[in-house]
Amino acid sequence: MAIAVKLDDLLHDRRMTLTELAGRVGMTLANLSILKTGKARAIRFSTLDAICDALSCQPGDILRFESEGASREQPDIVGKRTGQ
Repeated sequence: MAIAVKLDDLLHDRRMTLTELAGRVGMTLANLSILKTGKARAIRFSTLDAICDALSCQPGDILRFESEGASREQPDIVGKRTGQ
């Protein structure tokens, strides 16, 4: 998946357990765990809002885009632009 969830890092930085966050956000521990492990396929904005409020962070602190094609070799377009 191209979206990585960094919730574990934020919890560690805030010295907060997943159980404590679940209580503050009003989510079940199971659903929060699915999100934390990156197995969630979607997240509601209201849930993201509640997590950001509880952790005093921005959505970008929780979610990161990782290009799946980053490891593939990129074509050399510089030579084509300069006419080489």
